[in-house]
Amino acid sequence: QVQLVESGGGLVQSGGSTRLSCTASGKIQTTNAMAWYRQAPGKQRELVAEMIRGGHTNYLDSVKGRFTIASDLAQNTVTLQMNNLLPEDTGVYFCNIEASIWDTPLRFSMYFGQGTQVTVSE
Repeated sequence: QVQLVESGGGLVQSGGSTRLSCTASGKIQTTNAMAWYRQAPGKQRELVAEMIRGGHTNYLDSVKGRFTIASDLAQNTVTLQMNNLLPEDTGVYFCNIEASIWDTPLRFSMYFGQGTQVTVSE
């Protein structure tokens, strides 16, 4: 019903930068928010950054000042610019959308992409 395609990531040296992109498609009627989550080995998935309808953004404390989220909720696209990367930023990054679909217009659900690996070397 909703598909998310992520791109970007890979192997980056500590202090380097990379950019993740994501496009959502399918039976999307209304989008409330788009976000990036990440999951490091042996850890729970955590919210890294989100943009909520109206333009409000939230960031994980450890990435503030280094990561920037940008999103066009009307086009269902989101990017994450990651600068000054640290080894602890290593993980699988998942694109996320909170949206309603045409079949159930009053119900909002969360959908995730398959994830893209970001590895930051020392």
